[in-house]
Amino acid sequence: MKAKIMKSRSILGCPEGPYRAVCASKSLVAVLRPGVDTLDKIFAYAATQFPHRDCLGTREVISEEDERQSNGKVFKKVKILGEYRWLSYQEAIKAATQLGGGLAQLGQRPKTNIAIFCETRAEWLIAAQACFAYNFPLVTLYSTLGGPAIAHGLNETQVSHIITSKELLETRLKVRPHTDAQSDQPNVLQHIIVVDNTPTTWPGYPANISIHNMAAVQRLGAMPENTACERKQPLPSDIAVIMYTSGSTGVPKGVMISHSNVIASITGIAERIPNLSEDDTYIGYLPLAHVLELCAEHVCIAHGCRIGYSSPQTLADQSTKIKKGSKGDASILQPTLMAAVPEIMDRIYKNVMGKVEEMNSIQRTLFILAYNYKLDQLAKGRSTPLCDRLVFRKVRALLGGRTRVLLSGGAPLSAATQRFMNVCLCCPVGQGYGLTETCGAGTICELWDYSTGRVGGPLVCCEIKLKDWTEGGYRSTDKPHPRGEILIGGPNVTMGYYKSNAKQQEDFFVDENGQRWFCTGDIGEVHGDGCLKIIDRKKDLVKLPAGEYVSLGKVEAALKNCPLVDNICVYASSDETYVIGFMVPNQRQLLALAGQYGIRGSREELCNSRAIEELVLKAITEAALTAQLERFEIPRKIRLSSDPWTPETGLVTDAFKLKRKELKTHYKEDIERMYGGK
Repeated sequence: MKAKIMKSRSILGCPEGPYRAVCASKSLVAVLRPGVDTLDKIFAYAATQFPHRDCLGTREVISEEDERQSNGKVFKKVKILGEYRWLSYQEAIKAATQLGGGLAQLGQRPKTNIAIFCETRAEWLIAAQACFAYNFPLVTLYSTLGGPAIAHGLNETQVSHIITSKELLETRLKVRPHTDAQSDQPNVLQHIIVVDNTPTTWPGYPANISIHNMAAVQRLGAMPENTACERKQPLPSDIAVIMYTSGSTGVPKGVMISHSNVIASITGIAERIPNLSEDDTYIGYLPLAHVLELCAEHVCIAHGCRIGYSSPQTLADQSTKIKKGSKGDASILQPTLMAAVPEIMDRIYKNVMGKVEEMNSIQRTLFILAYNYKLDQLAKGRSTPLCDRLVFRKVRALLGGRTRVLLSGGAPLSAATQRFMNVCLCCPVGQGYGLTETCGAGTICELWDYSTGRVGGPLVCCEIKLKDWTEGGYRSTDKPHPRGEILIGGPNVTMGYYKSNAKQQEDFFVDENGQRWFCTGDIGEVHGDGCLKIIDRKKDLVKLPAGEYVSLGKVEAALKNCPLVDNICVYASSDETYVIGFMVPNQRQLLALAGQYGIRGSREELCNSRAIEELVLKAITEAALTAQLERFEIPRKIRLSSDPWTPETGLVTDAFKLKRKELKTHYKEDIERMYGGK
């Protein structure tokens, strides 16, 4: 069976490693093409090779309308969306070059930070490429960060120019002319570049800050006297991006990523995606301020693919901002390549399985038979064209019907969801593992490996070691598999945290050969075929008074398999003897459960009902026991949330990772109640 083929080997023969991909056992691979060693060169190479091919696509919004929900809330729905409008590679590089020249005329200097605070769209990538070409280190901030986190990033990096959108300027970017209250550094902001074309005047903003439309800055850069100016190209070792993390563990940190880091990372990722070519279409909807999306889009550019932009709210026909009867972006674009975070795949899985439950018994039986038959055939390395055409065609059409590779990252993907995506979407899911600090690169599953719960072997650009963590009981000498903290080394490992103290830099080190390493804080085990499995996280481990360790992430991953759970956060305290949880229930399943026991009420009333709380607790306890969790790991009390946790609430990151600190604050009173009001 293909899944048993060796993915990596310990090059020294030791159980702790270092482990390298079999095809990179002699040396790691750091560049995709000789001489193409900076991000501006990647774009220039693509523009030379594929000048007239589609590069960046944006779907035009013809009109919008508001839709009132049954609870009285008003949602802005996209009423009519048109076709995708495309910029060719030649047009895209021209737009980027002109913008870079215009920024230089506005006083932006090489090796001086510039910030981008914008949604994922074509203008984001054009602005990024403008900065790469002129060697302006690009400070990236998530568009959903709160005010204090935005202020922290802008003040720490001391930017005088920021690129943003009209909506974010008016809602989230609070422009202050004086010193920030929480910082002793003055706000040095002088220029705001708005990517939208309208309006062209901005009254009411501080007089010392100039606001420009992106088109006006491009016109400035296109003037003959400015195009003649020589630009200083970046070196591979120059900083390309200062990427602020999503802040899941506290104040966001700025990770310094060099051009050579990104080039190494995309080299490793591209090697795992077979037959990449200019015939591929990628759908971009994840935040470009997230390293997974930034690298995925540059992999596509390096191979001449076209990138069509979308958003989580307009991705599919059923998405929240798509009016009933209208087509979502994926249906129009029909992408062949896609990156996704598990949260989005879990939603698709639960949505489809909910519809399966509503089928009549004959339809449901046929679906389950086909599902199990295909699962069995995949395990044997066979395809099922008849099943795909007759049974799974409609599910596959949810993402446009042409998806051939789906990359998953950002968090662990449950085995049930991974199996579902492989079977029903008729395309392999390459589950990967990487961090902002390793420029998104670490491991990715081989696309023919249908085993679940693992993240593949190391990419060709890096190697992995296991470091003993005796306190948690993980050692490289463990049987049957060596275990320990995962260390990633290679040219993709970034340059450290921006303006941070020595304590914060301790997770980075350089070995005797001059290679950089990062200590991830994640615990893994390496299987006999050289495949990595993430089994724990140091920061998620809580010791109860009796000495038992509870791995919060492990418990959450197990409970997410319960159909009632849309999202869950497990909480434990070293002062308390039992575990509790906060949970967003699945709407359909919650209503079905309430109906089964004759309990009536709105979603909010059901979530506040003690009777429903007890029934949900019983269901997740059964799911926990099925997953073979220990009794002390199972939440004894639960708080149901009627509102979903979205990045806008500040309770999860843009990659939908839990923000434990914020969740603890948000549910402070519930924690006190569940622990007996101490």
